[in-house]
Amino acid sequence: MPKGKKTRKFAVMKRMISLNDPRLKPEDRKPKKEKIPDPHEAKLVEAPQYSSALFFEYNTQLGPPYRILIDTNFINFAIKNKVDLVKGMMDCLYAKCIPYLTECVQGELERMGERYRLALKVIKDTRIERLPCMHKGIYADDCLVQRVTQVN
Repeated sequence: MPKGKKTRKFAVMKRMISLNDPRLKPEDRKPKKEKIPDPHEAKLVEAPQYSSALFFEYNTQLGPPYRILIDTNFINFAIKNKVDLVKGMMDCLYAKCIPYLTECVQGELERMGERYRLALKVIKDTRIERLPCMHKGIYADDCLVQRVTQVN
């Protein structure tokens, strides 16, 4: 078979304009120096302020019975590791636990299809309490974050 012609690809290499090019304006001819950040300068990070009551070590009123919001991943990992949800929570925290399941999490499991039918059977347990959702959207993670951060 004959060998085909090899043509150079267009724009294979990024071409740079030299500083002496007449198309450049005088202010563009000087190479720009990058500003080196000062390692001792304090970095500004914007983060929303949350109540210290959300953190276990600062909230002295937090105690048993613990009310736990359950996520789809939590249910799936409990099934994967063959752990009973409520019994596993009580063994971990050494106290009474009340698991709560929002409608969004239940809807997310239903949307996942036939593959997660065992998870749907697990959440039908009578020990798991249901919470109604009054917000827009169906995203379960946003629902859980909203519930945790809301002021009671």
